[in-house]
Amino acid sequence: MLSQLIWWSSIALEALLLIRGLQTRLAFRYPFFFSYVAFVFFFEDLLSLFIAESSPLYRFTFWSTEFAGILFGFGVVLEIYRIGLARFPGTARMARTALALIFVLAAAKGLVAVTNNPGWWAKTDALQLERAIRIVQAFAILGFALVLLIYSIPFGKNLRGILQGYGLYVSVLALTLTFVPNAGHGFWFYTLSASYPVALVTWLVHLWSYQESPAANPPTKPGRGYKWEAEATRRRLQTARGELVRVVRP
Repeated sequence: MLSQLIWWSSIALEALLLIRGLQTRLAFRYPFFFSYVAFVFFFEDLLSLFIAESSPLYRFTFWSTEFAGILFGFGVVLEIYRIGLARFPGTARMARTALALIFVLAAAKGLVAVTNNPGWWAKTDALQLERAIRIVQAFAILGFALVLLIYSIPFGKNLRGILQGYGLYVSVLALTLTFVPNAGHGFWFYTLSASYPVALVTWLVHLWSYQESPAANPPTKPGRGYKWEAEATRRRLQTARGELVRVVRP
């Protein structure tokens, strides 16, 4: 009963968020984010209404949409970096390159694991791929938040909402898949299920209307302008990339 309530409330919130995004034209300012929400709404939620769990196509459809959702989600992370670091093109370019490399490594690791079994869609081995990607996304969001705090980079209400909501959902998902991979229908199952509508409410509150991002403050330390910040960020990204590579490697 509770899981059905969470599911239907998520569908209603997704529909409202998409309608509001089109009305305010925020859907065109954040195309990857709203494409992700639209994909989940149409292909993960509504499509599941027409495919019974007993159907032979259910697991194949489930994992296919899960993998596609992961790709859309990674696009959301890249969009957060692109918009949040728009005033720092060098840093944004290095961040996107590092994220793409880590994503490829994580995807390769997971695909090797699942393709060892021809019937992977009928088993839970595919969780290895999702776990690796979600861990990468969680670290990427955490790293981005740290960059914003370290360099006092301002960002508007809209981007803050996307970052907070998606960060919450991905973090709970990564923790659950890592430490409680077979959560069943217990506490962690409902915690994970409830984290998504909480994220949707966060997005609705912060994306109800468009808000211009505040202007960036000039550097406060003499001699430490954009080049110095870009170099410092590059070193931090290299360190983070090394840590993430160790995470996704077997």
